[in-house]
Amino acid sequence: MNNEQQLSHLDRRGEAHMVDVGDKQVTQRVAVARSKIRMASQTLIALEASELKKGDALATARIAAIQAAKKTSDLIPLCHPLPITKVSVDLQVDHDLPGIITHVTCKVLGQTGIEMEALTAASVAALTIYDMAKSLDRGMVIEEVVLLEKMGGKSGEWRHDDHS
Repeated sequence: MNNEQQLSHLDRRGEAHMVDVGDKQVTQRVAVARSKIRMASQTLIALEASELKKGDALATARIAAIQAAKKTSDLIPLCHPLPITKVSVDLQVDHDLPGIITHVTCKVLGQTGIEMEALTAASVAALTIYDMAKSLDRGMVIEEVVLLEKMGGKSGEWRHDDHS
């Protein structure tokens, strides 16, 4: 493996280490991630009407996603703790899926990217919805946790080919 192909979290001996970002320029960084949770139509109707025994799943999932973004460095080894400036969570009811599509946007003014925070938040939003609705539908499927775009830093902008 040459230097261009070397993974940043592995040293020359192939051992894991936390990347030193101290010399990187502080820039505005943004990441957008999406998750989907597919469920039975009846479950979606109950969720949308806030008729779940555990309460309002969408409001709870929104809070859980924000908390997850803030705790990402506690969950993902070698991930830097970041002074997040913004987390926005958009939960869309999709009757064609049927299910919930979550879009999370995370922002930071920092020296390293915020992709992991956005992905973690999108994942935890879907997991929270599953937890809140599992008494009605244990067959729900969490799928397509994906980074849609990132902006800022040395590598600039990146966009997933299937960004919709």
